[in-house]
Formats: sequence, C-alpha cells, structure tokens
Amino acid sequence: MSLPHSDALNASHHARRRRPMSRVSQWAAAALFLVGPMVQAQDAVIPVRDAESLFTSPDPRLHANKQVVYHIIRNLLESGRWDQAGFFLTDRYVQHNPNAASGLASVVHYFVNVLKVQPKPLPERITTPIVAVMAEGDLVTVMYPRTVNGPAGQYTTTWFDTWRIRDGKADEHWDPALKDQAAP
Repeated sequence: MSLPHSDALNASHHARRRRPMSRVSQWAAAALFLVGPMVQAQDAVIPVRDAESLFTSPDPRLHANKQVVYHIIRNLLESGRWDQAGFFLTDRYVQHNPNAASGLASVVHYFVNVLKVQPKPLPERITTPIVAVMAEGDLVTVMYPRTVNGPAGQYTTTWFDTWRIRDGKADEHWDPALKDQAAP
C-alpha cells in the first residue's frame, strides 16, 4: 500500500532522523515512491500469429530483400539445407557473430561441421516464432522471442538477426551473440 505524498515524506524524515540513509537507499526509496511496487518486471515477448505475412512489402525492392531473408530462415536455419546456401548468401558473406567466421564456406562449415545441423524436409510454412520483420534500404531485421532461464527464473526477451542484402543475396549479418554462446 502506498502512502500519500505527505505521509511518505514524514516517514522518510523520521527514518532519516533515526539513522542516515545511504545514497542507494535514498534512490531506492524515491523510486518506490514514484513508481509504486512492481507487479511484474516485464511483459512476455509474444510472436505474431502469421509470420509469413511479415516477409512481404508493397515496395518491390523491400519485398525481394524480405524474401531472401525468409528463405534463409526457412531453407537454411529451419531445414538445414546448407547445400543451398549459395542461393541466399554471397561468397564474401561478412559475419558479425563472433562464433562464426566470415565467408560463405566458413558459415556453411560452422552450421554443418560445428553445430552438426542435419538437413530436414522443407516446411510448408516457417515455424520459427517471429515478433517483427523490418526492412529499410538494403537491411532486413527479424526479431524473435527468446526464453531465458535466469537466476530469478524464466523470462522472455528478444533476439534479432539483421542482414544486408546485395544483388539478391545476404552479404552481411549481425546478431547479439556473445563469444561461445549458442543462438536460440
């Protein structure tokens, strides 16, 4: 139960007279007074129902770029068809994930030989939960919900992949991966 403004100030004043509050305690008390008790730390990250529709655009260039990324997710990441990687990734493919080297051959090696991804049948529709797909110029970003087991319990956050599309193929990639950390 929160105290009315004057009661909170009086309670704070009396507490200070008994024992000085540290700067951290003062900040915490002010934060609780201003925002009240937290009921929930965050809202869950929820995927859209129809992820397929996010990979379209009325702009022909953005549509084509989104389709490249759609096939990277469907054919490569979901189905493990890394023998098709040359259709969707450039030979130079610059990789900003610290766990995989740049270059088409290096990325294929990482997924096939390090992660041991095995080919699977192509799904009729992508199955990866997706929150949003954004395209601007030559960049396409896909946001995914990510469930994490932390010290305080399980929670959701957001993972992302961004690709730069050049001449109909992904030429560069970014994600928030840390060294020696597996992607979701």
